[in-house]
Amino acid sequence: MRIALFGGSFDPIHCEHLRLAEAAQKQLGLDKVVFLPSYRAPHKAFGAAASAEDRLALCRIACRGLPFAEVSDLEIAAQGTSYTYLTCRAFAEKYPSARLFFLVGADMLENFFFWKEPEEILRHVTLVACGRGKAGVHAAHGRFVARFHTDFEELAFTGRDVSSTDLRVALAFSDRAEAANYLDERSLDYIFGHTMYRFLREEGALELLTPERRAHSERVARMACRRARSLQIPEEKALLAAMLHDCAKNVPSDSPLLEGFSPPEDVPAPVLHQYAGAYLAEHRFGVTDEEILDAIRYHTSGREDMTALGKLIFLSDLLEEGRDFEGVGALRKVFWEDLDRCLCLALKQQLSYLEAQKKPVYPLTERAYEWIGSRYGSRF
Repeated sequence: MRIALFGGSFDPIHCEHLRLAEAAQKQLGLDKVVFLPSYRAPHKAFGAAASAEDRLALCRIACRGLPFAEVSDLEIAAQGTSYTYLTCRAFAEKYPSARLFFLVGADMLENFFFWKEPEEILRHVTLVACGRGKAGVHAAHGRFVARFHTDFEELAFTGRDVSSTDLRVALAFSDRAEAANYLDERSLDYIFGHTMYRFLREEGALELLTPERRAHSERVARMACRRARSLQIPEEKALLAAMLHDCAKNVPSDSPLLEGFSPPEDVPAPVLHQYAGAYLAEHRFGVTDEEILDAIRYHTSGREDMTALGKLIFLSDLLEEGRDFEGVGALRKVFWEDLDRCLCLALKQQLSYLEAQKKPVYPLTERAYEWIGSRYGSRF
């Protein structure tokens, strides 16, 4: 018997996971591919966005159309951190005469050298790797052999570079049309029926936005969530702050929603919505996390002593893919490399623009630039 194990968070499972399994089954002549949603992946500091039970159910729904597919709850039933070497050992004991494979994409192959007990994994399975987007796996053979004295098999399949992060953002924004590019109707029905990837405390907030503003907020959320993990920011916090950062943008000042709201003195009109947005987030939509509220409260002006989340939302709002101003491409490049440097450069450019246009400068923006410049200026 020839069996391939396919592990991952599957948060959520999508079409490229299924296409990879189909390609492996054909190329390797597999009797079955076993999908193994993890309980908690070792490389994800903040865990999965969806519950283990929901991810397991989605895997079963998605795999119904694959006659060779099997979904195992082994790692979920074990709970704790899901280590691949223990999973491979368990399957080797269950199927002592089977030829076992383990499927990985290019990103997982790159990290395999740092997995727990990689030699133990390779005692039980043959690693099978495939490219993803522009990332191939061919060049990794030499390094792999030098380290492990064996080789992996290369699958003649290159998957689309589907971002699970982007998919979760689309689902959080109820963007079913976008999610339908990667999920089948039964999976979508389950996700929306069980309010997965939704945050009920902000229910109604998105309805306050015009379609254009909602699309902008979704782009901000995509950018912020893509960058959040490298900054050790929980995706949920980045997502909530991005979803709600402009929630007051289209709310009139005399709206009953803003009853009790008192803005600071001398706030210019373009900045007012940040304070109103933080008020709505706290008093109407139930956000109690002060770091999220703070990121919303200063996402337009910035301020001194910004948190990592505050910097992330400020820059994601300024640089999301729909923005088009001179120098935005260069700033986006720095955004992925050094957030503090990007903030310093962005504030400097913003202040220069306001000065050239003879527009007033909000004091908080000026102080933000002085703070980031004095703290990090020697690096820039």
